Amino acid sequence: MKKKFLFLFILFNIFFLKNLYSSENDIYKKIDLFGEVLEKINKEYVDDINQSESMDAAIDGLLQSLDPYSGYMSPKTFNDMQTDTSGEFGGLGIEVTMEAGVVKVISPIDDTPASRAGIKAGDYIVKIKNIQVQGKSLSEAVELMRGPVGSSIELTIRRRGEKKALIFEVTREIIEIKSVKSDLLKKDIGYIRLTSFNENSAKQIEKEIKNLENNHNLKAYILDLRNNPGGLLSQAIKISDFFLDNGEIVSTKSRKKSENRKWFAKKG
Repeated sequence: MKKKFLFLFILFNIFFLKNLYSSENDIYKKIDLFGEVLEKINKEYVDDINQSESMDAAIDGLLQSLDPYSGYMSPKTFNDMQTDTSGEFGGLGIEVTMEAGVVKVISPIDDTPASRAGIKAGDYIVKIKNIQVQGKSLSEAVELMRGPVGSSIELTIRRRGEKKALIFEVTREIIEIKSVKSDLLKKDIGYIRLTSFNENSAKQIEKEIKNLENNHNLKAYILDLRNNPGGLLSQAIKISDFFLDNGEIVSTKSRKKSENRKWFAKKG
């Protein structure tokens, strides 16, 4: 009986090791195949490619195959994300859009370098640091305007009613990203628009709620989250807790049970 058991145990181990070896061998074959494909693209594709960007795309593709929420961030993308979620950056303080290939000022933010310099809504920024804006994307233009706090930048602006271009020398300051806007509807409904969940969002919402409730007798709120791309989980939890008195707000589950977490609303 012992011999039979030992024989079965050896057979099982041989089968297991064979499958393990076969599985590992298949993975190495796939890695070799990936290298061949990359080399072939590099040699024969109609345009020259950036191999570093191709590798980033391959890693991103691997992560996106896991679920809709996983993805890879290059160092630049990660830095941009940190700027967005920090809620502040070194900049000029203007809300902009792209129109007819140039940057149009929607509005200068109150008490920022742009508003103090005299930049107005409707102005067209045609040059940034003597670099033509036409042909660049909005994100590229915004990136040119951001920079170290205390550094200055020259903007060339076209304004309706002015024959000549206007030159503005503006010094960058820390700009707080305003992610919350509020209004009063029908005299008793508070409207709050939340554009992202950054480090300042909960503080800004709390301030807007206090302003509305100190001045008006409110029956209800509308919390507008349309086109909100998300952001920091900690801020989403804090903001949810403003409107909830009890119950589970959100939970995260990991492969290890010890890493599972739950957050609950508190009264008040």
